[in-house]
Amino acid sequence: MLFNSLHFLVFFPVVVGLYYGLPPRWRGTLLLLASYYFYMSWRAAYALLLLATTALDYYSGVRMSRLPTKPQRRPWLALSLISNLGTLFIFKYFNFFRDAVLALAGALHLPVGTGPALGLLLPVGVSFYTFQSVGYMIDVYQGRLAAERNFGRFALFVAFFPQLVAGPIERGGHMLPQFQRAHSFDYARIISGLRLMAWGLFKKVVVADRLALLVNPVFNHPRQHPEGPLLLLATLAFTFQIYGDFSGYTDLARGAARVLGFDFNLNFRQPYQSASVPEFWRRWHISLSSWFRDYVYIPLGGSRVAPARAYFNLLAVFLISGLWHGANFTFIVWGGLHGLYLVLSTWARPGREWLAQRTGLAAHPGLRRGLGVLLTFGLVAYAWIFFRANTLDDALFISGHLLSGWQLNGRQVATLLLDFSQHYRPELAVAALAVGLMLVVEYFGSCRAPQAWVAAQPWPTRWGGYVGLTLLILYLGIFNSTSFIYFQF
Repeated sequence: MLFNSLHFLVFFPVVVGLYYGLPPRWRGTLLLLASYYFYMSWRAAYALLLLATTALDYYSGVRMSRLPTKPQRRPWLALSLISNLGTLFIFKYFNFFRDAVLALAGALHLPVGTGPALGLLLPVGVSFYTFQSVGYMIDVYQGRLAAERNFGRFALFVAFFPQLVAGPIERGGHMLPQFQRAHSFDYARIISGLRLMAWGLFKKVVVADRLALLVNPVFNHPRQHPEGPLLLLATLAFTFQIYGDFSGYTDLARGAARVLGFDFNLNFRQPYQSASVPEFWRRWHISLSSWFRDYVYIPLGGSRVAPARAYFNLLAVFLISGLWHGANFTFIVWGGLHGLYLVLSTWARPGREWLAQRTGLAAHPGLRRGLGVLLTFGLVAYAWIFFRANTLDDALFISGHLLSGWQLNGRQVATLLLDFSQHYRPELAVAALAVGLMLVVEYFGSCRAPQAWVAAQPWPTRWGGYVGLTLLILYLGIFNSTSFIYFQF
C-alpha cells in the first residue's frame, strides 16, 4: 500500500476514526493489526517473516534484560544479529555475492561450479525494520534501554505502519514510551499532521514524479542521449527528484504519525543548503546516518584513533552504507565516493582555513558559505549518478560524457534541450516551478521549524496556502501510484 494511492486514502481515515473512537486500551491492538494489514497489502506471506523475526528479537531482548553482564547477554545478541542480518543477506545480498564470487573465479580461471541462485522477492522495507530491530537489541545489550516486556507493544514498535517500509529508523528509547501513553484527540496536532502530509504528497506527486519523466528516459537509456547538456539536466533533475521523493515520504510518515499522536525524529533538514559534505550527512537521512554513527562508526573507534584509522573508519562506514542501499556495485561506488569526500574534507581542513585567510574569504563568511554550498551540491549531484544508474557501465558512461557536447553554442544547446523535451515541455515547466516552490518554502521554513513558520502566518494566508497546495496536488500531481524510491531498499 503506497501513501500516494487510493487504497491508503481510504485506509488512513478509517484507522484514525477507529483509533480515536476506541477506548485507549484497544488502540495499540488496532494499530498493530492495521500495520500488519498495511504490510500484507504488498505480499502477505512476508508478514510471517516479519512476525518471526519480531518474536525472536522480543524473546532475546527479554532474556538479555535478565542477565547482569555483557558476556552473559552476548549469545542472545548474537542470535538476534544472526537472525536479522542473516535474513537480510539471504533476501537481499545472496545472489549479488554469488555473482561476484563467480565473476572473480572466472577472472582467475578457477574451476568452480555455478552454485544455486535464489529466486526470492525482496521483502519491502526489510532493510529499515531490520536496522530498527538491530539498534534496539544493541541498546538492550549495552544496558542503555530496558527490554520491552509487552510483546504487542514491541511488535508495534517494529511494524508501525507510517515508518515500516522506509523509515525514519526510530530508536526504542524514543518510540516505546510513546506507545504506552494514551493520546487524546487534539485538533491542532491533527491539523499539523495533515499539513505535513499534504506537503509530503506535493513533494512526491508534483515534484518527484514529474521529474522522473525527465530522468528515466536518460538514465534508462544513456547511450541514446550521449550529449553532456542532456546528461547534466537529467543528473540535476534526479538530484531534486530523490530529495522530493524521499523527504516527501518522510513528511507523509511523520504527518501520519502526528495525526495519531506520535512523534518521529526529523529525517531531513534542508540538505542542499549544506556547505560541506559532513554537514550534508548531518542533514540528509539523519536517522540512517546517526544509526551508522552510533552502531558502526563509534564502535570502530570513530575519530578518537590515529588519523589513518579514522579515515579507514569513515570509508568503511560509507561503503557499508552504500551496500545497505542496494546489492549493486553502483551503490558501493556511491558510498565510496561519499566516504572519500569525508576523508578529503577532514584531511584538508587546515588547508582550507589557510586558503580562506590568504584569499580574504575568511572575512566574508556569507560568500565563503555560498561557495561551499555550490561545491557541496556539485559533489553530491555527481555521486547521485552512481546511485541512480542501472549499472556501473551506465554510470561511468554518464559521468564520462558530462563534458561532451558543450562545444556547441548557446543556441545549439538550447535547441538540443528543447528537442529532447518536446514531449515533456509541460513536465519541464511544472517541475521547474514545483522545485522552486519547494526550495523557497523550505528555505524560509529553515529559519525556524517549518510547522511553526506556517502556523505563524495570518489565517487568510495560511488557509489560502492550504487550498493552493491542495489544488496544485490535484491538478499537477501524477497519480499513477508510483512507488517511492527507497521502497526498493
